[in-house]
Amino acid sequence: MPMYQETPDPSLQALESRQDDILKRLYELKAAVDGLSKMIHTPDADIDMTNILPADEPPALSTSALDLNSVLGKDYGALKDIVINANPASPPLSLLVLHRLLCERYRVLSTVHTHSSVKSVPENLLKCFGEQTRKQPRHEFQLGFTLIWKNVPKTQMKFSIQTMCPIEGEGNIARFLFSLFGQKHNAVNLTLIDSWVDIAMFQLKEGSSKEKAAVFRSMNSALGKSPWLVGQELTVADVVLWSVLQQTEGCSTAPANVQRWLRSCENLAPFSTVLALLK
Repeated sequence: MPMYQETPDPSLQALESRQDDILKRLYELKAAVDGLSKMIHTPDADIDMTNILPADEPPALSTSALDLNSVLGKDYGALKDIVINANPASPPLSLLVLHRLLCERYRVLSTVHTHSSVKSVPENLLKCFGEQTRKQPRHEFQLGFTLIWKNVPKTQMKFSIQTMCPIEGEGNIARFLFSLFGQKHNAVNLTLIDSWVDIAMFQLKEGSSKEKAAVFRSMNSALGKSPWLVGQELTVADVVLWSVLQQTEGCSTAPANVQRWLRSCENLAPFSTVLALLK
């Protein structure tokens, strides 16, 4: 009995191909809508108080998107959103500095909200991300950075707000944000960086006068050996310690090497811009 091989029906193949394309487009559209819903339904935000402030175009970096995807994961068309709740009575200066640094690396959609639990926010904090200069479609940005001024006891951050437990504490959030730059350190330096961040948040910010004096001595010693607290590069340790010094008004009593380091920080635009908010 002769064997016959059934010839595929071209019309059926075309139909299957179209179905695959439609399903793919629906999936991408769903991801994009989910991204928009994160912005519109940001928890605890009063939408009528929003300022959407696109950052200036950063210098071309061929690895920017790759770095973000490796740290945050692919989101299939939806904008990666970072949402921070902060108390205007104690603004997290380190996070504002890191926002500026992120804007130099990525295309950041910067947004400021005011929560109803806060009666008033100083004008300089409402405009902490700068003046709105132009509007661009949401999909042209690589990262969303939303700051909500809210009456919270500790600064909080959520990424992928529908599924993630909040990260609490300025130091912990600063660690997360700095990880987006993809800096590589050995185990010793990583330990030193973490130690400096903890020292900043617990000893320098909340410690006794003796503890603060001990921190200054340690900083002065470290900065006598290298331009930054941990080696030849700026790290999150520098950002957090600088910010705490500004908040505690400890700059005037700092020893010589720390004073030099403070000037080095403030010679960088992200630091000087944030410093201007305090004046």
